[in-house]
Amino acid sequence: MASDITISRLTEQGALPRLPLARLRRIARAAAPALWLLVFPLGVLSIWQWGSTAGWLPEQILPKPGEVLKALIEMTRSGELGTHAGISLLRVVYGFATGAVLGLVLGAAMGLSRTVDDYVGPLFTAIAQVPALAWIPLAMLLLGIGEALKVVVIAKATLVPVVMNTRAGVRNVPRGLIEVGESFRFSVWQTLRLVVLPGAVPPIFTGLRYGLTHAWIALVSVELLASSEGLGYLLVWGRQMFWLDTVLMAMLVIGVIGFVSDKLLAVVERRLQRWRTDGAV
Repeated sequence: MASDITISRLTEQGALPRLPLARLRRIARAAAPALWLLVFPLGVLSIWQWGSTAGWLPEQILPKPGEVLKALIEMTRSGELGTHAGISLLRVVYGFATGAVLGLVLGAAMGLSRTVDDYVGPLFTAIAQVPALAWIPLAMLLLGIGEALKVVVIAKATLVPVVMNTRAGVRNVPRGLIEVGESFRFSVWQTLRLVVLPGAVPPIFTGLRYGLTHAWIALVSVELLASSEGLGYLLVWGRQMFWLDTVLMAMLVIGVIGFVSDKLLAVVERRLQRWRTDGAV
């Protein structure tokens, strides 16, 4: 009730456009979740500003948010940030696409065929237990420190969650749906495309989103160890020069790009699952 009274007063005073009150209520309800999402980041930002102003730590260790924003603006204007971010983004795209395609194929094969799972599953499980970072020394010996190393490490980090979730999703498709496809004399490809994959969309996209998260982690790690460009290199460079504002700025950019890419995958997932909503109406 209090929010309705406030909306009415703001409308009468001209602070809000004269829209129907019911429409304003719908807009307020729709905006409320987004506003609540800002509470925690704004709280962290306030504590950060307060701590840096109060001198909890030296400025070289805890720069003020304004200094980080200044570094972000300067590197954006110079084009240096865009260059490093573009290089890292391309590496993630190539590595994630490679790992996702291989993971979808292998996961679907393991989910559809017990024979494939019996032969490939134990070896895959053993490989999955070794973190992507542990493969970097061996990969360096075989591939050097060029772009191939980054793509392979990112692809391996992506592969594991995609395979695991795709296999589980394919196995959990109800047997009745597959029998319906058999009654319509579907081929193996038609059964996979029209029955199995639509039914396994939620776990598959869970695996893809986890794979994307692991891809960014692997990217930063491999760029920290073997790269002269990219966002991970910015972290190393900032640490070596003791420019903590640059380090925090690079961390912020990595987090924002990762968050946006995850949300884009979530949008694609909702569109692919629209048939569930349409069928329920």
